Amino acid sequence: MYAVIRAGGKQYRVAPGDVIKIEKTSNSDQNIEFEVLAVSGEEGKIAKAEDAKVTGQILGEGRADKILVFHFKRKKQYKKLNGHRQPFTQVRIAEISADGQTFKAPELPVKAPKAKKVEADAPVAKAPAKKAAAKKTAAKKSSK
Repeated sequence: MYAVIRAGGKQYRVAPGDVIKIEKTSNSDQNIEFEVLAVSGEEGKIAKAEDAKVTGQILGEGRADKILVFHFKRKKQYKKLNGHRQPFTQVRIAEISADGQTFKAPELPVKAPKAKKVEADAPVAKAPAKKAAAKKTAAKKSSK
């Protein structure tokens, strides 16, 4: 099942578990609810559901890659270069519910922290690596 949502003036086709980057939101909660435009039903039919609801979990915020904006007018000695990085909010779609059915995303596996290596009682000193001898260049032959 998938849904078409509107966020930040753009439309996205999402399914449970998808991670999307939307325009930056001022939502301080960890969960966000989207405006639903359409929902897929059985046998691939798409319908407008009045009671449809899509909820997402905010993963983080960031800034996209830099976009260079270059203005140029030929023969007029006019050049202007400007850069821009668009802020975004990264959202994971947690649940889509419509017509009494609820489709949830699978839970993310929890990563266990890596165990630190235990050092030996007496640290072993490593011998310094030998440097390779510099190659000598052959003398040039002069012709007289």
